[in-house]
Amino acid sequence: MAQKTFSIAEALNFGWNTLKANLGFFAGLFVIIGVINLGPSLLGSSLDQDTAFLLLAFALSLAGWVLGVIISLGLIKVTLAFVDGKKPDFADLFRAYPLFFRYLLASIVYGLIVFFGFLLFIVPGVIWLVKYRFYLYFLVDQGAGPMEALSKSAKITQGMLLRLFWFGILLIILNFFGVLALGVGLAITVPVSALADAFVYRKLSRPE
Repeated sequence: MAQKTFSIAEALNFGWNTLKANLGFFAGLFVIIGVINLGPSLLGSSLDQDTAFLLLAFALSLAGWVLGVIISLGLIKVTLAFVDGKKPDFADLFRAYPLFFRYLLASIVYGLIVFFGFLLFIVPGVIWLVKYRFYLYFLVDQGAGPMEALSKSAKITQGMLLRLFWFGILLIILNFFGVLALGVGLAITVPVSALADAFVYRKLSRPE
């Protein structure tokens, strides 16, 4: 069986061209995510901290975090829809909520793997960080369990670790420039990065 591979340039071009063709959709997405992510925190910080409303502030922060997780999973659903030639809608941001506890368990395991890898003189941590990086995609795309998702990520990244490492570095640099552009550039670099990442996942995971 031939080794599956991907082109970094092709992935970034897909992200850029998809963003350009769907500017209205991504602008709306940006607004929705901003309101949901910042709303609970801003509301909680405006409460009087000398009152019993501190509990409410904590609850709002917790709710904001849970919503943030659900939206991050929903974004994977949205980007994969574009890669598959489908037209997602804003409701897709919230349709992955049943995966919340799978996400929690898988992320804890992934975090522990990477943490212990970094304790082993850093290099194993970097390798495992890249090797298991697509676990969330398998949770969303295939409904895989936590351990199954990590295992499948390890399988599709085999032989691609170095290329995926440089791809990840390039995305970090791209978003760093987005931050330098007064943060406004992130409205461009983040969706381009997310779309490019989904493109790479699909290239490596597509059945023969």
